[in-house]
Amino acid sequence: MTCPLCRSEHHHPFEQSTSFGYPVQYVQCTRCGLVHQAGDAVKAADPAFYQELYRKVYQSNERPISKDLKIQEMRAHHLCSLLPANPVPRVCRSLDIGASAGVLLDAYREFFACDTVGVEPGTAYRKYAAEKGHTMVPTLEDLLAQNPELFQLVSLIHVVEHLENPVDMLRSIHHSLLSPDGLLLIEVPNFYAHDSYELAHLACYTPHTLHQLLRQAGFEVILSKTHGVPRSEKLGLYLLVLAKPVVSAGNPPLEAEKNVKLKRKAAMSWRRLVQKVFPNSTWLPLPQ
Repeated sequence: MTCPLCRSEHHHPFEQSTSFGYPVQYVQCTRCGLVHQAGDAVKAADPAFYQELYRKVYQSNERPISKDLKIQEMRAHHLCSLLPANPVPRVCRSLDIGASAGVLLDAYREFFACDTVGVEPGTAYRKYAAEKGHTMVPTLEDLLAQNPELFQLVSLIHVVEHLENPVDMLRSIHHSLLSPDGLLLIEVPNFYAHDSYELAHLACYTPHTLHQLLRQAGFEVILSKTHGVPRSEKLGLYLLVLAKPVVSAGNPPLEAEKNVKLKRKAAMSWRRLVQKVFPNSTWLPLPQ
């Protein structure tokens, strides 16, 4: 697999792990520094993985379960709580890519009184969201083929780390789906706090590489923060960015990240220390 950020084929070994019984090997791109899965036979790069296997592998059930829905509600509440403090345009249409059961779309509809559209490859989850009145499609290609009206808010929450070619997808959003004054909302696991090594995670993003990705796709970051909601009070497990589209001439220069292995090692050592010092508040109880 080529680098998801810069498409370079040059890399060196970074880490080997296992996820749900499957071996996963990560390498680091020698051009931009992004850590990503190695090999051309990466299971999660196959579209059928999300249509047929993803939910079964991750939660042993292809239909929405109460625990997953509750976690999505907690996450959606947190995301929407951040929007009033930022210059959000009047949202008439919102789009959530990787919409799952449509819980974030529920929050958008309640918060903005807007039309809602979701992209979700999982059949059972897509049906669940559609039954709540959201317009749902299985793929971004299906949505683009409809030549839809532009959206004022587009979100990809825990989606970008699953993409084989995120730059092209974000460029498609920029040029074909997001209004010129619209906003893009993204959240991914933070490689400098999260375990990150998972079967479905094709890339491991740091604040630096996530910002570089957005720059390459034609966006300017206007909000960037780390947080642990809904899993931790102490650890910055997730990276959240709010970005706006900009007009740029050509591709901006790519700034490589250095010392990733050292920073990862230091960050995970800090995580272990926090867990030891604050055993009762580092990890929050999840719904059963």
